[in-house]
Amino acid sequence: MGTSLNIFTSGCSATSKIERYKQKEIEIQQLDTNVVRFTAQEDTTSHKFEPEEQPEFDEIPSEDIKIDEQKFAEEFANLEQSNIPHSTKEEILLEIIKYLKTPYKYGGKSTAGMDCSGFTSSVYMNSINLALPRTAREQFQIGEKIVKDSLLFGDLVFFNTSRKVKPGHVGIYIGDNKFAHASRTNGVGITSLEEKYYKKRYMGAKRINQFED
Repeated sequence: MGTSLNIFTSGCSATSKIERYKQKEIEIQQLDTNVVRFTAQEDTTSHKFEPEEQPEFDEIPSEDIKIDEQKFAEEFANLEQSNIPHSTKEEILLEIIKYLKTPYKYGGKSTAGMDCSGFTSSVYMNSINLALPRTAREQFQIGEKIVKDSLLFGDLVFFNTSRKVKPGHVGIYIGDNKFAHASRTNGVGITSLEEKYYKKRYMGAKRINQFED
């Protein structure tokens, strides 16, 4: 595709994104295990949803395939400290890491809480200055349709998780049959496409651009 991207480097300090992830991990470990890590309340400071719009999940997803997100984040610690300019793919990965462990919040679009489309739009805007529509339904209308066997890093993957809105959920494919997303179960994290809940509800994928390594 011929989409033009305006790429810029984040102004964060060298280890800020990795350190933020580690701090979130510590804070979560300190929480009482009975605390619910999501809320269906709207974040009116980030996005005003129309009355007909509905929460993206009809039920809390089960996630049984464990992904070592800490190992994933630590793999890029040296990359963030490097003075060598990052590739587009690296900028996106580092932005994803910044949001890991952010709690789920319907309508949210910040590190205080975010939903699925808030996550995808924030990642692309803050990493490579690429604007996406705000909702999963709107994001499903853009880009090139991609079959599952041809997924590449950065493709948007969509799921039928709501009876009211289709698609109800969106994430970012990161390779190795995994995608990053804001989950009602675990907040922002990494999930396998083989996870039973998501595999059953997979709707399709869109490519907004092909990102180089």
